[in-house]
Amino acid sequence: MNLLHLATSLLLVGFSSVPNLISSSTATTTPVEKVVALKPIKEESAETIPWIVRRQLTWDDFQGQPKRNTDAVASTSTSLGIAYQLRNGELTYEVTCTFSKPKSWGATRTPYILAHEQAHFDITELYARKLNRKLQEYQFNKRTYKQDLNIIYQSVVAEKEAMQQAYDGETDHSRKRRIQYEWLERIELMLQESAPYATYP
Repeated sequence: MNLLHLATSLLLVGFSSVPNLISSSTATTTPVEKVVALKPIKEESAETIPWIVRRQLTWDDFQGQPKRNTDAVASTSTSLGIAYQLRNGELTYEVTCTFSKPKSWGATRTPYILAHEQAHFDITELYARKLNRKLQEYQFNKRTYKQDLNIIYQSVVAEKEAMQQAYDGETDHSRKRRIQYEWLERIELMLQESAPYATYP
């Protein structure tokens, strides 16, 4: 199983991300006839929460210790990943979008700040759906599929990071309330529009 994974820490006053790419060998040499999306099992664990439309974050989910000597009042850590394998003539893949409980924290816990942090998680979900769409549209090439999937993944990640930066930049990390509410409405509309590519129940 090949894995591509990105963990992102999103601070109320900024965020950083480091890709962690893992690849393994091809499972078979059988020519691929189709690309199949697998429905991942969406179960919450002690450390992670999968993005599910009915499951909104609460402050109890933010279990990390607040960082000192920073202007940040909260931090949201999310992960966008893909696992894929070649088996019996099919390239199968699974896209994941999760929230990390131990890596996320909140020093100032208000409903307003929680909404800002939820939107960071929602943006990651938007790009999980975009990744799913691009993989569904991918024309399989036996010789280059690993490189192709890596390029697709990195492209989606770059777009996601640009949107996360734009969100924090335009809202001034939630300080510009009117613009913050406009972003929340925009993200909600984008979630509705991208629903056909949600791999989650």
